Amino acid sequence: MGWEALEQWGEGAVRIEPLAGGVANDVWSVRIHGQIAVARFGSRTDADLAWETELLQHLDREGMNVPVPIPTTDGRLFANSLVVMKYMEGGPPETESDWRRVAETLRKLHRLTQGWPQRPGWRSSSDLLHAETGTRINLAAMPPEGVVRCRAAWARLVGRQTCVVHGNLSNPGNVRMTADRVALIDWDEAHVDVPDLDLVLPGNAADLDDGTHDIAAQASAAWEAAVCWRDEYAVKRLAEVRPV
Repeated sequence: MGWEALEQWGEGAVRIEPLAGGVANDVWSVRIHGQIAVARFGSRTDADLAWETELLQHLDREGMNVPVPIPTTDGRLFANSLVVMKYMEGGPPETESDWRRVAETLRKLHRLTQGWPQRPGWRSSSDLLHAETGTRINLAAMPPEGVVRCRAAWARLVGRQTCVVHGNLSNPGNVRMTADRVALIDWDEAHVDVPDLDLVLPGNAADLDDGTHDIAAQASAAWEAAVCWRDEYAVKRLAEVRPV
């Protein structure tokens, strides 16, 4: 079953138009009960989707602005790999002040998810010091010398406290800002890792000291190279990771 699963959100549930989304998903605006929402269809497992939707519910209860899942008519948070979520209005951050607000929002996420279990099938940067694969990452597909550099960057994070990281803030479109709130969308790459990976922001908006920023920037570049390998962006990111 594909988009026919949308029927499980009730009579009159319809797709409207495709939205810009990740390569792993088909994302559309939809109308549910007369309201505009966002639906995402992909190939994630039920365990993966349960982790993500439960996380979003938790963050919503704690007062964060997230695309909380809209249940099916029988109360499920997803059905046949389809998730329907609240539409979040707003635009991307543009000013230094905007990015500082994003940093505050990320730190709240990190506080609220300390001790959260790892997303099924995922690996943290520290795990990848020994493991070769995890969801979209396959280090065996990368140049061996590049893997050595990535692992050296991740090794500098060992021993840090972990929490949920959003994992895809290099795309400003994953932030929806208004005058009075900051919303984070597209949680498809969220997983448990070291929070500083989220805090490499334009203009050092998270106010990391020089040493912390250098460690985080190198580890973040290594992560994005590995998770996107081997498109042009991944090659560019790997080039930013210093030789050992």
